[in-house]
Amino acid sequence: MPDAVIFDLDGVLLDSEQRWNEAKRALVGEVGGTWLDEAPQRMMGMSSPEWAAYMRDHLQVPLDVDAINREVVRRMEEGYEAGLPLLPGALDAVRALAARWPLGLASSANREIIDLFLEVAGVRELFGATVSSEEVARGKPAPDVYLAAAERLGVAPGRCVAIEDSANGLRAAHAAAMTVIAVPNPHYPPDEDALALAAASVDIPGDVTPALVERVG
Repeated sequence: MPDAVIFDLDGVLLDSEQRWNEAKRALVGEVGGTWLDEAPQRMMGMSSPEWAAYMRDHLQVPLDVDAINREVVRRMEEGYEAGLPLLPGALDAVRALAARWPLGLASSANREIIDLFLEVAGVRELFGATVSSEEVARGKPAPDVYLAAAERLGVAPGRCVAIEDSANGLRAAHAAAMTVIAVPNPHYPPDEDALALAAASVDIPGDVTPALVERVG
């Protein structure tokens, strides 16, 4: 039996990876930068300082990192305030697992976005710890955000089950010595070698049940 379960946010609870990329691409176009087809995969899992620097250095956005970050987050907040793009069964899974284990959230999203999700979804009290990768030294695929979430929960990383969708997220949770359940992102499917790190794979977050967590944990 695991001691805790730690969720990713984008691509696991929210169908939002494409929204992030739409917001970033719109900004690049508005300021005369150059969008690259490889940009979505390159930025997936990066912390906000990392992807903002990537946009400045590789997509030719003529703004400083903080300004890029603020503008993209503003666009995301406007969209979420109009309605969260919840994935099928996401909140059911959160509530079912919260009845059995302490929950954490380890996300590449900005703190403002995490807090907005918790408020709008009405699940703030179900998470014992939430960590943004902007609050740790390195974004995914480094394990930092998962290690920080486990530490805040007071649980050994090896006693946690992590729920992830992306290649970098799967690698990050595995590098933290956690057992991983994959919910592969259909928009940006994880690499096969990353998916092979998962103990189980499901189609939607609603399929992440207490029985599945018990079995793999």
